[in-house]
Amino acid sequence: MPAASNEGPVYEPADTRTMVIDARFTELAAKFFGMFRRRTQGGGALAVYLDGRPVLDVWAGWADGDQRWQADSMSLSYSTGKGVAATVAHRLIDRGLLDVDAPVADYWPDFASNGKAGITVRDVLNHRSGLQRIRGLLPDPHDLLDHDAVAAAMAASAPDPLRVRASGYHAITFGTLVAEIAQRATGRDFTDLIRSELAGPLGERDFFFGVPEHERTRVAKLSPRLGVARVPLDRLIAPFAPLQLVNAARSAFYDGWADMSIGARPYDAMMPGWNGVFTARALAKMYGAIANDGMVGGRRLLRAETTRRIAEMPPNSRYDYVLGAPPHFALGYHRAVVGPRITRTALGHFGLGGSGGIAFPDLGLSLAFVTNHLGNHAMSVGDARLPMLAARAERIARAARGQAPVQAETEAAAS
Repeated sequence: MPAASNEGPVYEPADTRTMVIDARFTELAAKFFGMFRRRTQGGGALAVYLDGRPVLDVWAGWADGDQRWQADSMSLSYSTGKGVAATVAHRLIDRGLLDVDAPVADYWPDFASNGKAGITVRDVLNHRSGLQRIRGLLPDPHDLLDHDAVAAAMAASAPDPLRVRASGYHAITFGTLVAEIAQRATGRDFTDLIRSELAGPLGERDFFFGVPEHERTRVAKLSPRLGVARVPLDRLIAPFAPLQLVNAARSAFYDGWADMSIGARPYDAMMPGWNGVFTARALAKMYGAIANDGMVGGRRLLRAETTRRIAEMPPNSRYDYVLGAPPHFALGYHRAVVGPRITRTALGHFGLGGSGGIAFPDLGLSLAFVTNHLGNHAMSVGDARLPMLAARAERIARAARGQAPVQAETEAAAS
């Protein structure tokens, strides 16, 4: 049975097999459980931190066929991993190993070719390096799962000139850029940096870009295929972009990626832009530190001034030339969708299919949701589950602080 309390947060070790439900968050837990009543709905997990301590850690549904979702089940979460990769970069910035305003070429000399000498680490984190192109980047599509090959090809590429006007979402390539910069700055493999800069400091092991064989029994099986109205995602040509931006938008994916990504091959690769595998517990703890001046569970992940800088979420551009729409990106995260609104008071990163993590720095609140059921019956690329759960969590946290509910916001695309 879930552990409950009427006296505030319940603190349980991260590896507990017992669910954690703070009494104030019972309504949120009930809403989550209602999402996974049938096998066709798959399974998932939801975790919430408040003021650096866990107040909700629940799971439900099915990981694969007749196999129930377990306490340690985890799922490939697509672009959710971009926020994880960005957090590693901020750890390195905190430690003086990386300068956010330095040219990328200071760490990666080959990157300076083809007019990229002035592109900075900040430009990369803000999706303004102009290197979103993955379609046709390498002659053999199989090499697009090879980090070294993709990084070398991007270093040799010319940037998209649209980068000077707006951000251009680096759907596949963002993580490769961040990982290569981090590796060049430290001389260490990015998978090692994940362990030393996140897993170790947080006391949570479940951050994977490439899953070791002995951990794969915990990975939930994804379904259905990624698409909209049964059209595969990579065959859709910039559904949200105006006609003049179609080529730039189409370049950010490649044919065959959508179906390949739900198979077994991603677990052999290291593609931090999209193949991250996480538990909700680990993600919520990471964002819990960002929401709580860098501290979570008595551990410091980031300096308080770093988390305050991240929380500013300044406007980057009025639109994104790949998406043709918001969200707005800053320092590796985007403004969060909470209920029906995009807000500057919350940040994080969502992934295709519905998984993601969010921090509310003004409330000391974080939450993360992972699932193996990609989207809904109309489209698998995303849905309202996480935004709806986030809105409920925000309302509960504001009530706990004696604050009035958030009024309807209109600060989306025009801000």
